[in-house]
Amino acid sequence: MTQVLSTLSRLDWQRMAGYTVRNPKQAFINLAIGYIVFRQLLKGAKKVSIYGVRSAFLLLWKQVAGAVVRHVRRAPGTGVIVQQNIAKIVKDIEDEMNVAIPGETKHVNIPGNGMRDDEILAVLERRQNEAGVDWKNGRVSGAVYHGGEELVQLTNRAYAMFNLTNPLHPGVFPGLRRIEAEVVRMVLNLYNGGAEHCGTTTSGGTESIIMAVRAHVVWGREERGIDSPNIVVPVTAHAAFDKAAEYFCIGITHVPVDPRTQKVDLKAMRRAIDSDTVLIVGSSATFPHGVADDLEALSQMAIKCKVGFHVDSCLGSFIMPFLGEAGFPDVVCDFRLSGVTSISCDTHKYGFAPKGTSVVMYNSRQMRHYQYFTISTWPGGIYASPTIAGSRSGAVIAGCWAALNKMGHAGYLQQCRDIVGCRVRIQRAIEQEIPELYVVGEPSSTVVAFSANEPVGIYGVMDEMKKRGWDLNPLQYPAALHIACTRLTVPVADEFIRDLKQSVALVKADPDNYNKGSKAIYGFASTVPDTTIVDEVAQGFIDALYAV
Repeated sequence: MTQVLSTLSRLDWQRMAGYTVRNPKQAFINLAIGYIVFRQLLKGAKKVSIYGVRSAFLLLWKQVAGAVVRHVRRAPGTGVIVQQNIAKIVKDIEDEMNVAIPGETKHVNIPGNGMRDDEILAVLERRQNEAGVDWKNGRVSGAVYHGGEELVQLTNRAYAMFNLTNPLHPGVFPGLRRIEAEVVRMVLNLYNGGAEHCGTTTSGGTESIIMAVRAHVVWGREERGIDSPNIVVPVTAHAAFDKAAEYFCIGITHVPVDPRTQKVDLKAMRRAIDSDTVLIVGSSATFPHGVADDLEALSQMAIKCKVGFHVDSCLGSFIMPFLGEAGFPDVVCDFRLSGVTSISCDTHKYGFAPKGTSVVMYNSRQMRHYQYFTISTWPGGIYASPTIAGSRSGAVIAGCWAALNKMGHAGYLQQCRDIVGCRVRIQRAIEQEIPELYVVGEPSSTVVAFSANEPVGIYGVMDEMKKRGWDLNPLQYPAALHIACTRLTVPVADEFIRDLKQSVALVKADPDNYNKGSKAIYGFASTVPDTTIVDEVAQGFIDALYAV
């Protein structure tokens, strides 16, 4: 500061003032340019403080390279070739997904007189049994969170009983209102919520996260006068936070993680927080690696910086609260952390409720109010809704209530022991029996991620596992695979380890044979500087979902 003041004192302020009076236009231009340069320097300095010099330079290089590639794509001829290649990839995806089935009719028009019940059920049964990944025998990572056939039958009955209900009309369905309120309170109590804590149900983890971001954006505007809010998240946080940032047109800063533990870098997180930050995020646990961030440190950071703190426990849901009691290292991920302002928990994962149920929780009613939407001037009457949807399905809420009460504390505790124990079994096998592989991060939940040492290519391992019927999740940055263990994985853990050993051995014996397939796809996606190319392919994949 002394050097800055000394430099300023040596400036010829009188001469500068005279120049400004004589050349006001040029002085204004100089001031504007100086301001722009100063802002860019500040942004650059902040990135360096968060990511370090090398990583900040690589980010800049990727941005510049991406801009160059996008410019080249607009050149005559070049852009056409690129689009033709993208169109071919998308067409291949659609052809692979939309395979014609001999004898199967495509129903694209509403039938004139309607089909018979037996005809409808026959079509549904055939489509239910179309060949895919053998999830019933635990061959899929996550995706299907099965609580047992007896529980499925119970939740199906509960679903049927409330099939026509809608929480939007509590006067018409008062019993459903009680059921929904009890679901929220049961999950709040699981996460050590008190009388002042509250929440709502949502359609899933993504909506829970979007609602939490919405609440903090409004809180920042109303309580702190922030007009240009931003949120700060680990790079491993769920993509739903990016979706929320895009939906609400707010800033988002991605903070790096420790390469060994895969936990968020606390120093970088602190440097990323500024006067416009309304929310920081920690995961319990992360989707990619099943790692719990240092939530206690993040809680204290949120208090010190006077920002909101969201714990994303969508995946950890009904696993993390039982870890200590089940005999595993405990992770405090609830309202015992005084800095926590919101938590998301998916009941439709390890809570075994029907798909389409989650709970978002808050530390106060006022914070929950910031999630709501109300309008009192609509000609249709006073309108208010707690979440994005207006009308909602009461059936999934009833199914959720049934699952929570059927499983009980003892049931969830045993499932935690079994499923986390399965993850530990697989993790130890990788660490002790397969030297070509290594575990990524320090998993604490149901997920174990692993990568490979050269010359073994991890995506080649995925292709070999696919041949054996396993559907694993591919990861990037770093390249890896993961399996999210479920109740269905438990009885086939030894089969998984056996097939993994065989797959690694085959890839190791001839690594060059695996340069195509998944390696070509994911290797290209992680290295191409123009990410809009990958985005267009991803959009084509979604389009293919609706091809008839």
